[in-house]
Amino acid sequence: MARWRKLGDPSDRDDRFHDECGVCAVWGHADAANLVYLGLYALQHRGQESAGIASFDGDELRHHKAMGYVADIFDRETLRRLPGLVAVGHVRYSTAGDSSLVNAQPVFANTHRGRLAVAHNGNLVNAQQLRRRLERDGAIFQSSSDSEVFLHLLARSRAARFEDALLEALDAGRGAYSMVVMVDGRLFAARDPHGFRPLVLGRLGESWIVASETCAFDLIEAREVREVGPGEVVELWGEEPWVIRPASPGPFSHCVFEHIYFARPDSRVFGEDVQAVRLELGRQLARERPVPADVVVGVPDSGIPAALGYAHASGVPFALGMVRNHYVGRTFIEPRQSIRHFGVKIKLNAVRSVVAGRRVVLVDDSIVRGTTSRKIVTMLRHAGATEVHLRISSPPTIGPCFYGIDTPERRELIASSQSVEQIRAFVGADSLGYLTENGMLACLRTPAEHFCTACFSGRYPVLDPDGAAEVVDTDRSSAIIPGP
Repeated sequence: MARWRKLGDPSDRDDRFHDECGVCAVWGHADAANLVYLGLYALQHRGQESAGIASFDGDELRHHKAMGYVADIFDRETLRRLPGLVAVGHVRYSTAGDSSLVNAQPVFANTHRGRLAVAHNGNLVNAQQLRRRLERDGAIFQSSSDSEVFLHLLARSRAARFEDALLEALDAGRGAYSMVVMVDGRLFAARDPHGFRPLVLGRLGESWIVASETCAFDLIEAREVREVGPGEVVELWGEEPWVIRPASPGPFSHCVFEHIYFARPDSRVFGEDVQAVRLELGRQLARERPVPADVVVGVPDSGIPAALGYAHASGVPFALGMVRNHYVGRTFIEPRQSIRHFGVKIKLNAVRSVVAGRRVVLVDDSIVRGTTSRKIVTMLRHAGATEVHLRISSPPTIGPCFYGIDTPERRELIASSQSVEQIRAFVGADSLGYLTENGMLACLRTPAEHFCTACFSGRYPVLDPDGAAEVVDTDRSSAIIPGP
């Protein structure tokens, strides 16, 4: 699993779960590539490392991909060179494979089945096993991404029909995939039987749109039709999707972190409004972890909805006590003379008039390593906060994800080896309270058994063939630990 690059000093790195990837595709529109571009722009939060679009003009598969943000990669002239009624696109952050252009998606190839392009969100837990088998059979890989495995499986299938080859390739993979596949102007969408990652269908006039989140539809004024069901495989054309394989009956393993952190708050994910869920997480957190305080402050941007919910349920007023600089680039010039906590300060700053002389409830969505939380607590104290009570709108994170989220290894996760009291002491808060797993799941209308909570519980629904996803039974979320 590739590590991600963070701004600032080395201790700031890897102290956040990073967004996975996002896919968007359009069938039957004269400006297909332009619409995909806009969809990817809306999905930029799911991957900021690279982006790409492939289109089919009736004769050729055309493509463009590069490292960087969507708006920096595509301009009017670039999109003009991507004609056609069908296009697929991808924004990437490396959860498997190195951080390099060769791993940018969509992945594509000219094969005996036609010109193929694949864009994939998720991780195959058996990707290396499949890759070794394919290489023994003579396959030559151009990248280290597990998404290329699908391409080889499709190209090498002996099935007569492409639909059967697609089903065969999907059945070989284990783990998470929400995927779009384009072959000579035909467009397919598929989702793994567990439904780890979201994938939704939309319409724009007579055209079909498929995207990781509904926020992509809002920007291009498309309407949401429905989710691609877990295990479902469809071809998009005509009035209704052609269902090649219907959705599976379960069990499902929707990633609960989509609701906690990853998805945009204006999206609908797994049939629920993300913003509404995050507000309820905050309300539940206030019920489980109350504390006398003067003001509730959220860590921007992801901690704000839960902080609003906490304030509503607790009666403690909410205020914007921290400001995020949204214009920090991928790199910056650090001052020659070292400034303590520079990496955090360049992105976040406390509002002194809000926190000075007050007892602050600081709400965030998660703690990974704890180093950033520690610096934020210190920042609030320097701004005059008399007390800082840290509240987390999820349970302690004790294990890595193997299904499409870039997470540190288990030994690097502070809650995997430290008690809540030890974490509180490390971050320097007056008290620390996590949301319980049961409390978290109670905030969702979808049945609790339909969610994957492996990063909190250690219960992995799909195991790595090499045993990398060990199962543990740990619950560190049951107590609120006050300071001395």
